[in-house]
Amino acid sequence: MKAHQKLSLAVGTGLFGLFGLCGVGSANAEPGITSNTIVIGQSAGFTGTAAEEVKQATAGAQLYFDIVNKQGGVFGRKIVLESLDDGFEPKRTVENTHKLLTEKNAFALFLYRGTPTTESILSTINDAKVPLIAPVSGATSLHEPMQHYLFNVRSKYRDEVITAIDQLSGMGLQKYAVLVSNDSFGNDALEGLKQAIKKHKLPEPVIANYERNTVAVEGAVKKIFDAKPQAVLLICTAKPCAAFIKEYRQAGGQQQLITLSNVSSQVFLQGLGKDARGLGMTQVFPNPRSSSSAISKEFMAALKSRSELSDSYPTLEGFISAKVLVEGLRRAGNKPTRDGLVSGLESMGNYDLGGVSLKYGPSSRDGLNFIELTVIGKDGYVLR
Repeated sequence: MKAHQKLSLAVGTGLFGLFGLCGVGSANAEPGITSNTIVIGQSAGFTGTAAEEVKQATAGAQLYFDIVNKQGGVFGRKIVLESLDDGFEPKRTVENTHKLLTEKNAFALFLYRGTPTTESILSTINDAKVPLIAPVSGATSLHEPMQHYLFNVRSKYRDEVITAIDQLSGMGLQKYAVLVSNDSFGNDALEGLKQAIKKHKLPEPVIANYERNTVAVEGAVKKIFDAKPQAVLLICTAKPCAAFIKEYRQAGGQQQLITLSNVSSQVFLQGLGKDARGLGMTQVFPNPRSSSSAISKEFMAALKSRSELSDSYPTLEGFISAKVLVEGLRRAGNKPTRDGLVSGLESMGNYDLGGVSLKYGPSSRDGLNFIELTVIGKDGYVLR
């Protein structure tokens, strides 16, 4: 058994004896539900190597919740988002989940960030029978086997990697190198790479690891530069990705660089400056600025009164994820229960969010099936 699984089970056992305290002081026995509020809990790395993306996604979710709350909430109840910082560390994620369920009285969990962090609380949500909606991770472990209380919104990392290699291979690129995080996120994405390499009968790629939640990429830069690949796939969080890109370009590396969707914030791109130009990025949501996407137009209209917020992919992800949660809450009815929320989300079936469809059901928790490869222009914005 993995260490994070042991930790989750140990804390989960302690949680189980405290679940009876949830709802104390409320006439309603359902945790997190009062006559005028619904408490939703979030643990994510507001500090750490993915902090900017976390802040933007959370702001996007709060933007949607604010709109709903101004319209009277869901059956007269306003949504209250309780967010705790876990520093992108699984141990703190488990501790925060304990606090959210026993002290904050969260009705459901939402928008957790990261693969090891989210994996660390899977046994807890199953023991507590509490839904987790829209974790910001494309890990296969969150899709297979299906978790009854977990509802994904974004596509799998493996599928992002396969889509990237499909398109690059079609352009004639055959020799690859990979910078990869030394954790379950990195290992999962590498499985997608193995599938793509086999599919296209490509040479084995050069793989350079770095330690998760650090920016120690100097050795990886040298290893990949010396390998002289045609393209470099970056499986990393924002800060180490940025460090690699800058150091690789400074060393003279001119090859095509491709990141996954988890680093697509404007702060990340602006921090790269001229080094962002030509960067390839897989995306699992539509372009926030797209005039042909109904959900993007809805998002941009909502942003008009909130000029301080970024029109970035992470902000849109939070906005869409909140929209999914709210629809599930509406379908749960005016006397919501956690099991009712599960049933409400399942009943969405093939649900049109505004030009992109999400799939839920009794045997499906996969969410969206949307992936595209984009390129960053000289202004730091997506060209396509």
